[in-house]
Amino acid sequence: MSRADHMDVAAYALGVLDVQDTERFEEHLATCWACAAELETMVPVVGLLSDIDGETMMAMEQTATDPRLLDRTLVAVRTHRRKARFRQVLSMAAAVVAVGALSGVGVATFGNPGGGSGPVIAEPSRSAPVDGPASPQPTRSGPSVGGTEIEGDQFDATDGSTGVKTTMWLASKEYGTWIGFNLTRLPGPRTCRLVVIRKNDTTEVISTWAVPGTGYGTTANPQNLQLEASTSAPRGEIAKLQVQSVDANGVASPLVTLVP
Repeated sequence: MSRADHMDVAAYALGVLDVQDTERFEEHLATCWACAAELETMVPVVGLLSDIDGETMMAMEQTATDPRLLDRTLVAVRTHRRKARFRQVLSMAAAVVAVGALSGVGVATFGNPGGGSGPVIAEPSRSAPVDGPASPQPTRSGPSVGGTEIEGDQFDATDGSTGVKTTMWLASKEYGTWIGFNLTRLPGPRTCRLVVIRKNDTTEVISTWAVPGTGYGTTANPQNLQLEASTSAPRGEIAKLQVQSVDANGVASPLVTLVP
């Protein structure tokens, strides 16, 4: 069997022969057991050989008389095959990534829609705020207030000795500082005042009031006492705010002290 016949076997296996050459080879194949055996051995590797087109086969036929040209052709074919396989690997990797991404979307979108078997997508608990806890806004309540929000920063203090409790709000103003304050557990009767103690140790009385015998925020009178006052002291210069009780002789004693 000539080399050309062998090349015809490969070309026939790859399907690159024209109609006339195909008919000629099939007539030859019917009487040549060697070509038939050669063709049978090529069947498992037809997929690998399919990377070689008809032009490559013709070039290989032309190299039959020049071994050096044959070697260069084989090197070029191997290089082409490696590049083709590399592109195939990249394509497969891209396909895997795409399938994985689509699978993730599928799970997130369609997972367990009816409560049956399959992946369950966790959801935020409805008992907890999704966007984080909101800052508490103090509100004023009581006579003539109407439940409006109080501006400024809120501070709380309770005196361990007297039991008087206060909540105060401080807001910076152009004239100084606005102060809103609530008092509870304040017994009466008595006269009280609110004193601002600055960081330079100077003091200023900014509000005075009378407490009835039932007091405020007590068992006899559950209603809190809500008041407002202002001072010329800037917010940053206030060291303490102190509610004092003043007796008939004008002597003051602290009821509760707050450090903002």
